[in-house]
Amino acid sequence: MHTYKKFYCIFLFTILSVFNSAAQQKELDSGRKYAINKIEVTGAQSFNEQTVIAFTGLKIGDRLYIPGEKLSAVTKKLWEQNLFSDIAFYVTNVDGDLVDLELYIVELPKLNTVKVEGLRKGKTKELIKDNNLNPGVKLTKNLITTTKNNIANKYRKDGYFNTQVIINTTPHLDSTGVEVSKDMSITIDKGEKIKVSSIEFDGNSALSDKKLRGAMKNVKRKRFLRFYKRSKYSEEGFEEDKVSIITKYKSNGYRDARILNDTLIVKNDSRIALNLKIEEGKKYYFGDIRFIGNSVYTENVLRQVLGIKKGEVYNGVLLQERIEDKGDPEANDLTNLYQNNGYLFSRINPVEVAVRNDTIDFEIRIIEGKIAYFDHVTVIGNDKTNDHVIYRELRTRPGQKYSKRNVVRTIRELGQLGYFDAEQISPNFKNVDANNGTLDMEYSIVEKGASQIELQGGYGGGGFVGTLGLSFNNFSLRNIFNGEAYKPLPMGDGQKLSLRAQASSFYQTYSLSLVEPWLGGKKPIQLSTSFSHTIQYFYDYAAREADKSRSFLITGGSVGIAKRLKWPDDYFTLSQAVSFQHYNLRNYNTGLFTFGDGYSNNLAYTIGISRNNTATNPIYPKSGSEFSLTAKLTPPFSAFNGTNYKDLADEREVLASIVQTDVDYTDARERIAEIDQERFKFLEYYKIKFKGIWYTKLIDDLVLRTSTEFGFLGAYNNNRGVPPFERFFIGGDGLGSFSLDGREVIQLRGYPNQSLSSNDGNTIYNKFSLELRYPITLKQLASIYVLGFAEGGGSYDGFRNYNPFSISRSAGVGLRIFMPAFGLLGIDFGYGFDPILGGINKNGWETHFIIGQQF
Repeated sequence: MHTYKKFYCIFLFTILSVFNSAAQQKELDSGRKYAINKIEVTGAQSFNEQTVIAFTGLKIGDRLYIPGEKLSAVTKKLWEQNLFSDIAFYVTNVDGDLVDLELYIVELPKLNTVKVEGLRKGKTKELIKDNNLNPGVKLTKNLITTTKNNIANKYRKDGYFNTQVIINTTPHLDSTGVEVSKDMSITIDKGEKIKVSSIEFDGNSALSDKKLRGAMKNVKRKRFLRFYKRSKYSEEGFEEDKVSIITKYKSNGYRDARILNDTLIVKNDSRIALNLKIEEGKKYYFGDIRFIGNSVYTENVLRQVLGIKKGEVYNGVLLQERIEDKGDPEANDLTNLYQNNGYLFSRINPVEVAVRNDTIDFEIRIIEGKIAYFDHVTVIGNDKTNDHVIYRELRTRPGQKYSKRNVVRTIRELGQLGYFDAEQISPNFKNVDANNGTLDMEYSIVEKGASQIELQGGYGGGGFVGTLGLSFNNFSLRNIFNGEAYKPLPMGDGQKLSLRAQASSFYQTYSLSLVEPWLGGKKPIQLSTSFSHTIQYFYDYAAREADKSRSFLITGGSVGIAKRLKWPDDYFTLSQAVSFQHYNLRNYNTGLFTFGDGYSNNLAYTIGISRNNTATNPIYPKSGSEFSLTAKLTPPFSAFNGTNYKDLADEREVLASIVQTDVDYTDARERIAEIDQERFKFLEYYKIKFKGIWYTKLIDDLVLRTSTEFGFLGAYNNNRGVPPFERFFIGGDGLGSFSLDGREVIQLRGYPNQSLSSNDGNTIYNKFSLELRYPITLKQLASIYVLGFAEGGGSYDGFRNYNPFSISRSAGVGLRIFMPAFGLLGIDFGYGFDPILGGINKNGWETHFIIGQQF
């Protein structure tokens, strides 16, 4: 009974409320104006109530129609702020012509954090930035939908047709349990990249499907034998390939060729097919080519540079390259012909003037303009390197005629210094005045670390070899006594100071060198000095221990001068050096030295000529070449010291036969040691070496490095013979190059260190190498590239045994990382196809760690 009465009361109250609201609504609909008596803001929102009311523009006492245009306009104004998910005005009381209003608003939630699953960290940051998913942004349904579509479309363009994107939001509560924002989670499943099952062409007859597919560099069909280019689709790559197809036609005479349409057919979840409809047009030929407006160069000179003759098949790509090859700033084209001789403001345009059947006549219209001169030449961005170090390398000077070649060469020279990020050097044209024929040139550079720490370790020469080196490549010798210049060392004058210590269980080496690249500061004459000292103990390889009672000390130094030449061109350098090493043996009998106590002196003169015109970045050259030819010569002591070396050689030969047959040969051995001490008191030899390296840019930044090396060690006097020093050792990564006895360790990956030469080394070697390189990044912080290599080399004793085709071969892959602070770091995996010296089986796989060296 009580429940029935309770229900009756609720029902009656509801009926009365409805009648009351209906009566109130009828009153509001009467067309009367009401004065606002009170305004109240309710709902879920964090804004101050008075701020919201002030934003609406409504005030107590305002007269308005309810409903009416004014309230509608306020509602629209609030919606346009994209801050609320719900907005409504309610009339809470009507008293005569006074009305109380309630503004009900629900604020949109704010975004707190975003978590992305399915992507790498770097890609996650990029996604958040691209979709403006920053903390505090209002979380609308539109934002969620747009983000989902953007992600799916992005990966679809990259060929991930089956990308799945799931976006969820969860409340983020404050300490009291009240929701203050929302966290977003995005789960991305890209799936597998769609593969291209077929690429078909319709309408082509002049060029086959095979040739057209060959012109496509980005999108390839799926084929069993194709491993170098996978059959993955991307929208951007496909668009580039369509341009390449038309370029292919234009280079074959079909200037009107076009793609009428292209169709992408989805075969299934993992396969698509592409169909392109081609309209080839007719094949054209070059007709008459006239030059208009030229006064600086004759028509014959221009025709020679253009290199296109009447009657040749029309090639629009070639024509543009001969006018201006934008892919090669140093190309031999008409634009560079003018711009390298001051005509910065010249303009050259090929214009079709007549089309007769299949023949096109051209006019090459030339506006030569005034000769341009550099007014001001400045450099910005150097905060460590002193101005004079940079300005002496500039090939563009105030008052000189403008030369594009000199601008390009300046960029190359600044990059070769190694003090700046070679990828960020840029020439900025300022205040270009065509009327007066002047311009200012500003070179923008970015400093990078020039000093390096060399920490090198590895097994070589019978034990662990450790190296600590410090190279200050932008040192300032003149500020060495200036305490304020130590930050932490005086830097900025372009000198190179190197300190190096290397040690193992049986030897220690210390060296110091200083290089001044501009002696006197006015000409590119390089002065280099070095000093070194080595203590080497006899090492028993069987027992794996050093005998410190038997030692070999080497002390030496050198002074060298290198001058940049102007002929044949200024990429050539002539270098000369005088060096001296003193070898002191103390109870150090080995197969290499027959005298265990004594000394040798190595006084030598080295002369060399080299040429280096590699592209800007010395870490990753993309073009150019470098070669060097050097000769190291000692004085011909045997020609004037009065010693009869033939008699000594004959006597030694007799004594050697006695040693082999007589059990008691102590006296004979001692005499042989005396003879060898006399022979090698002052070393006498000549050493010739050649090395050539070529860099060829294949596609994009893919570079082929080709190199060849040759070395020969000979004697003036055959009776005196070739000394046991200065010999060649081949094989390995070079970490075994511990001795300063002049030996040359030639790296040949895929084999252990020095395993392809005899214990005493050899007098001849050659090496050939192919290396394919591709950069992962060439940023300032680190330059990283991968490589694949194939190489071969061998060492021989004398030309009688020399056979350049008898070499040990290897191939493999590697990685290089160059960081300014540590120099070059790398690892190679090489497979030796031939046995090492004395072996019978293929050497197989070898791992090489490269630290602080490059080859």
